Amino acid sequence: MDALSLRPDWRAMAFPERLLALRKERGFSQRTLGEMIGIHVTQVQRYEAGSGQPTLDVIRRLAVALSVSADALIFDPEERGPKGDDLKLFFEAVDRFNPEDKAFAKRVIQGLSRPARRH
Repeated sequence: MDALSLRPDWRAMAFPERLLALRKERGFSQRTLGEMIGIHVTQVQRYEAGSGQPTLDVIRRLAVALSVSADALIFDPEERGPKGDDLKLFFEAVDRFNPEDKAFAKRVIQGLSRPARRH
């Protein structure tokens, strides 16, 4: 086993643990991370302890500083995106479409996902 396989998977953690794991993985102290995103170290400590929740703006700054998406910072891997493997494969295929076909597929999916109107 290599060192990477021994590390816990931060994506399967709750937000406070995920933030702590990402910060440590990047080699930042709480103070350094706070300075990078413009908040006091006490706020970073609260977020990691689960006793405070960051604003949307702070989540955005945390994601940039930690080089992850805001979705990756907030959501478990299975909370976002299609649930079935067949849908995942479908969306991967659509992603390879040319721009015109991709736009058409997007319109079709948006039309199908709107709630039905009652007459």
